[in-house]
Amino acid sequence: MRITRFAAGDEVSYGLVGTARAGPAAGGEVIAELAGHPFGGRDGIGLTGTTYLLDEVRLLAPVLPSKIIGFAPVAPGAAGPADDGLAGRSVMYLKPSTAVCGPSDAIRYPALTRRLEAEGGLAVVIGRLCRQVTPEQAVAVIFGYTCALDVTAADLSERDGQWSRAKGFDTFCPLGPWIETEAGQASLELVTSVNGQVCQRAKVPAPGPEVAALVASASNVMTLLPGDVLLAGVPAGAGGQELRRGDEVSVSIEEIGTLTNRVEQGD
Repeated sequence: MRITRFAAGDEVSYGLVGTARAGPAAGGEVIAELAGHPFGGRDGIGLTGTTYLLDEVRLLAPVLPSKIIGFAPVAPGAAGPADDGLAGRSVMYLKPSTAVCGPSDAIRYPALTRRLEAEGGLAVVIGRLCRQVTPEQAVAVIFGYTCALDVTAADLSERDGQWSRAKGFDTFCPLGPWIETEAGQASLELVTSVNGQVCQRAKVPAPGPEVAALVASASNVMTLLPGDVLLAGVPAGAGGQELRRGDEVSVSIEEIGTLTNRVEQGD
């Protein structure tokens, strides 16, 4: 099931994305508007009966998280306890909620940086409040998956020695185009392209034990709220792609969809 957040005129709603079976739009993609909030529980949500053609509305970031939690490989030689719950020698970091933007929104190139980089990745959306869950319990708190671009001011990261500023600018976490609640159990192919040229091709963690372990690790540090997003990342060594003003960058994940944004000059 694909759940989107969209704007039709001045109204913002959630909806189900599907294929029209009959009528003038038969065979085309449509959105069936939902009444209520998808994170409010099944009893408080239903269909309004209103349907829109997908190309008649503006897709927004599918979720507005209280926080975004990312995972990245530890630098070579970095010390750390072996029993911290993070597989593959990863480090956990945060991006603010204000970094989120949606499909087709501009990624703003800040005047403070001289090198902008981005990595495509799998984003995990939390569906229930949870704290200190085990990997076995984590599966039950995952709402679904979407595409993400993790944007970084690389020169500021090197200068600061930490990532709060480098990863925290507005528009530095595009999400979309929708939330896929069922993405299978096999590894998913991710392809990132800039101006139509493929620059990253990798297998992202399967929506299974590896992702559940990340959710469990994060929940043992901080309480996760409905709508929070975890950036599951890509294999170590994939690296970030440098972006320039005017570039169009896309990330596609099989079984989920494609997220596309353009880089524009920021403040």
